[in-house]
Amino acid sequence: MKIFVKYFLVLALTIMACSPAVAQVTQKQQELRGEVETKTGKKVRLFHSGTQDVKKTICIGDLIPVYREVYAYGAIKKTEVGKVKILSYVGEHYLEAEIVAGKIKTGDVAQKESASCLVHPAPDED
Repeated sequence: MKIFVKYFLVLALTIMACSPAVAQVTQKQQELRGEVETKTGKKVRLFHSGTQDVKKTICIGDLIPVYREVYAYGAIKKTEVGKVKILSYVGEHYLEAEIVAGKIKTGDVAQKESASCLVHPAPDED
């Protein structure tokens, strides 16, 4: 019986000691999967196809709704999760935008009329 109690005590202490490390790993995994939400005031990059249709539809200064597609009960549900304001064009396939409302994740879709853009985190400015 004493051996069982000692084994249980060591096991409990080990679990308590490892708990913070597991939480940190989980946060890092969320960042890698793009599950961390970006809040109002942060900048994001919007990936687009680079076609003239996108460039005609989306202009600098536009407020564009952002949607998240969630698979639920055998169907894909599209819900609005925020809005972004277009700040500038970055290269051929990206737009820089600022989140003005909501909580947006990597992989959400900003859509205006027929033009859609995939949300990516903005690179860190050093």
